[in-house]
Amino acid sequence: MRPVIALVGRPNVGKSTLFNQLTRSRDALVADFPGLTRDRKYGEGRSGDRDFIVIDTGGLTGDEHGIDAPMANQSMAAMEEADVILLLVDAREGLNSADELMVEALRRRGKAFHLVVNKLDGLDASVATGDFYRLGVSHLHGIAASQGRGVRALIDEVLSQVPDDGSAEALAERENRIRVAVVGRPNVGKSTLVNRLLGEERVVVYDQPGTTRDSIYIDFERDERAYTLIDTAGIRRRKNIREVVEKFSIVKTLQAVDDAHVVVLLVDAHEGLVDQDMHLLGHCIEAGRGLVIAINKWDGLDPDTRDQIKNELSRRLQFAEYADTHFISALHGTGVGHLYRSIDAAHQSATRKLNTNQLTRILEDAVGSHAPPMVNGRRIKLRYAHAGGRNPPLIVIHGTQTDSIPASYQRFLEKAFTRELKLVGTPVRIEFRSGENPYADRRNALTQRQVARKRRMMAHVKQEKKKRQRKKGR
Repeated sequence: MRPVIALVGRPNVGKSTLFNQLTRSRDALVADFPGLTRDRKYGEGRSGDRDFIVIDTGGLTGDEHGIDAPMANQSMAAMEEADVILLLVDAREGLNSADELMVEALRRRGKAFHLVVNKLDGLDASVATGDFYRLGVSHLHGIAASQGRGVRALIDEVLSQVPDDGSAEALAERENRIRVAVVGRPNVGKSTLVNRLLGEERVVVYDQPGTTRDSIYIDFERDERAYTLIDTAGIRRRKNIREVVEKFSIVKTLQAVDDAHVVVLLVDAHEGLVDQDMHLLGHCIEAGRGLVIAINKWDGLDPDTRDQIKNELSRRLQFAEYADTHFISALHGTGVGHLYRSIDAAHQSATRKLNTNQLTRILEDAVGSHAPPMVNGRRIKLRYAHAGGRNPPLIVIHGTQTDSIPASYQRFLEKAFTRELKLVGTPVRIEFRSGENPYADRRNALTQRQVARKRRMMAHVKQEKKKRQRKKGR
């Protein structure tokens, strides 16, 4: 198993910056803004031939209230999961009473930890770290996470104290995981649904829009199948975005959609389908991801309201009729378990291998029942089809004059392939290719015999023309 390293400390000491350095990514949001990280976030790192897992956590102050209380619980849970804890402190602020309390708490837990003095850039390291030796910590490191200074030496020393049992199998297992992103507008219950799917309070849930600010990747198993669940930040209309942090959160959400195999679009039943839901749905379809639609907060609605919502969904979601729709209550768990069936079906359809003979047979049947239109007096001919890619399924159709195929006929073919292949929860992409004329832009070079024959023919034509003119003159 790969060692697990948790990053803890007060707010704004550089935990997310160090997380990005260790994972060599920009997965964690970084800004000069205390309390930016609210959930524990997992990432993978590598140093030499050693792999490890890093957990980024929210800041701890010891005086948590409101939303900070569940954030503190997330940090505590990360400490329990970790093999090694890195306690970050701020060299520019010096030793803080909250730092002393956290050192005492870690000692009581009996967890192995290292004290990391961050933000040494521009400072004398020996002077800046001197005050922290009062804590009596055996492992003290000075780094500048924003510049990467001292980070390599830090992780090498940390890993040298953890046994190496190999991670090739774990990496292969991760590649086979089904990645599921939960997206929607703010406060529709995404984090509540994630916790319900996991069966534990894994991410922060609070009655305040915008609680989740980053995309949280969570690995788990269910019925011997491996999944990665992605909790994302809510996306609002552009005119309602005030904080710069929220702009970064939206980017991370859109990246999570592109990274996922299947997207669960969560809609608030009390508000119905709004324009922002339709924009999100359009982005998921353009990205070609498997799609499951979940109508949340279904409990408590009267029958008339439910019928009205179902009619609205049927009318406005005709272009995404391939996606399964579930009516759930993330808070109480009603209908949540059925989401897995649709997620598995969408993933299987999106990654299914398609046979050329079967695709060509479906194409022939579709053309036989409804032929392509005529262009310039000539019928468009579609000859054969084959698979061009997966997730989403891409079908390449070869023929003549395919550039002139109207969008309506392309939609007809997409529905035909979806129906005959029994694909669920995934869009079908069709790419047309026209056969090239091998003699286009080529002129045959005439032989001397052909040139002489051509001259005789032209002379004969001229003579015949003169004879006709003389007969007309008589």
